[in-house]
Amino acid sequence: MSPYSLSVKSMKHRMDSVMITVVSLALGVALLLGVERIRNEARYGFTNTISETDLIVGARSGSVSLLLSSIFHIGNVTDNVSWETYQKIERNPQVAWTIPLSLGDSHKGYTVLGTKNGYFAHYKYGQKRSLEMAEGKVLGDTYDAVLGAEVAEELGYGIGQQIVLAHGSGELSFVEHSENPFTVVGVLKRTGTPIDQTVHVSLEGIEAIHLDFNNGEGHVHHAGCNHASHKKEASSIDAFDALLAGDEEVDLTPTEITAFLVGMKSRSDAVMLQRAINVHDGEALTAVLPGVALTELWQVVGVIEKILFVVSILVLFVSLASMFGALMMSIKERRREIAILRSVGARPRHIVSLVLGEAMLVTLSAIILGAVLLYIALFALRPVIQERVGMWIEITPPTSTEWAMLGIIFCAGVVIALLPAWRCYRSSLSDGLTIKL
Repeated sequence: MSPYSLSVKSMKHRMDSVMITVVSLALGVALLLGVERIRNEARYGFTNTISETDLIVGARSGSVSLLLSSIFHIGNVTDNVSWETYQKIERNPQVAWTIPLSLGDSHKGYTVLGTKNGYFAHYKYGQKRSLEMAEGKVLGDTYDAVLGAEVAEELGYGIGQQIVLAHGSGELSFVEHSENPFTVVGVLKRTGTPIDQTVHVSLEGIEAIHLDFNNGEGHVHHAGCNHASHKKEASSIDAFDALLAGDEEVDLTPTEITAFLVGMKSRSDAVMLQRAINVHDGEALTAVLPGVALTELWQVVGVIEKILFVVSILVLFVSLASMFGALMMSIKERRREIAILRSVGARPRHIVSLVLGEAMLVTLSAIILGAVLLYIALFALRPVIQERVGMWIEITPPTSTEWAMLGIIFCAGVVIALLPAWRCYRSSLSDGLTIKL
């Protein structure tokens, strides 16, 4: 009888303890692969916060600073972009679409973004995923608002809710535009991006509430609030009076915006347009490629990925340590069995092959079971993770890195069995036959 056949029979005789070992190691394998998959998806999700956008254009600043302020809504911009410059670039024959962004207001700590409906049509994230409405519709009237999923959930808002925007952002948002409340007309599905924490309104709505602001108390200008309308003089009184009277002829075209996104007809033209914008002799602008800026930013905040990688390594060591302990306990319990095999002529190499064969079978079974458990968990929890966290985990075959990890686990399972095998090799016949029961 071959050592491996003998290993199978021995394992069947000790099925309870073997199954505990296999399940324990399988859970470790599933956790290791799961952490690795989440680590990769977290990085992928971060670098795909925005996709299918060729350029981000704003006032002269660093690429990471422009990315943080326009996409992640973190920090303040140094200046604005004039509406004339925006329209000039929008009319470029190489440009397919543009999305203006106007920041500077907030609602209960959440960012308010002034934009156009093209935002909902062209903005993409992840694997070219478009924004979708959970309920309601996109912007229609001047005082309409579309909420991100987290804003609606945390504040308990629904369709028809009236909200008041505040001047400035974060802790500085203490001057409210209470004269012009907005009405919630739509709620976006969760995306796992800063969109979830954003209140979307029209550019015209932003301009309208700041006609009121300029007509009010002085010319307060808070840090982080860079609307062009905040810089207008009180000459907007007539326009504000016309707005209150319901005059639809009031010009609500902005004079400045914070930044804008650009989609090209041919992506190969993006670098040429970027260079032209960056060396423009007139208004000082910066155009960045989102993918490049996101990579630069990830190098700064990628400590999360490193922590998850360390967790993966620790999980691997814990799983292998549990297997090693199980093998050592198994050898201790089977000393009499091994002694009997030695007494009937089994050579030391047969005993070593028996132990190694069992280790390989246990490790291979655990790897297969762990992979099955992982994919079952992914299928079951993927909708919940998408709904609660906004991370969409792709269910794909194991990557090359995951295959390498599985190979390392299998080899490590064999290697750690060498010590128990060596102990069996060194044990004597008398040691096995004189065990005290």
